[in-house]
Amino acid sequence: MRKLLNAEIKKIRLNPEKTKEITRNPITLMLDNVRSLYNVGSIFRTCDAALAKELILTGFTPYPPRAEIEKTALGAVETVPWRYFKSTAEAVEKLKNEGNKIIAVEITDDSRKYDDLTFDDFPLCLILGNELTGIDNDILSLCDSAIEIPMYGVKHSLNVSVAAGIVLFEAVKIWKSIKNSNT
Repeated sequence: MRKLLNAEIKKIRLNPEKTKEITRNPITLMLDNVRSLYNVGSIFRTCDAALAKELILTGFTPYPPRAEIEKTALGAVETVPWRYFKSTAEAVEKLKNEGNKIIAVEITDDSRKYDDLTFDDFPLCLILGNELTGIDNDILSLCDSAIEIPMYGVKHSLNVSVAAGIVLFEAVKIWKSIKNSNT
């Protein structure tokens, strides 16, 4: 076994032009008032890696062009479709009208496990909230359901960019499993 060189990796990966033509996974991430530019950049990069449908930025979530976002996104701002909405509620309504199931990534009195998604949950929009306060209750009331990542230690949450990676890649895994079992 040996680590592949960058030139070898580039030969087997998509290039930026092809990302505009390829069918993306039917999973959107929405950031509700996320404050850190570096978290936003990291989530752009994760959305690129998972070939997410798009990234929705809402409220006071920073959006491109910003050097701090670009620093962690490493070019993913150019390869991930994204939109900004001042109002998270407006964004949720728009995505519902586009046919998405809206699922909060939040600990609630009725949340289910993050790996419990089904065919009926797709196309899917996962909402992640502010680093300190999570998703506002008024936005939670607009969601179809909530999922949570189990916490086995003392802390009850993860960094928002880490949580985004976990739930996004699990959703992609579930979607690909469903798609493969239906073909």
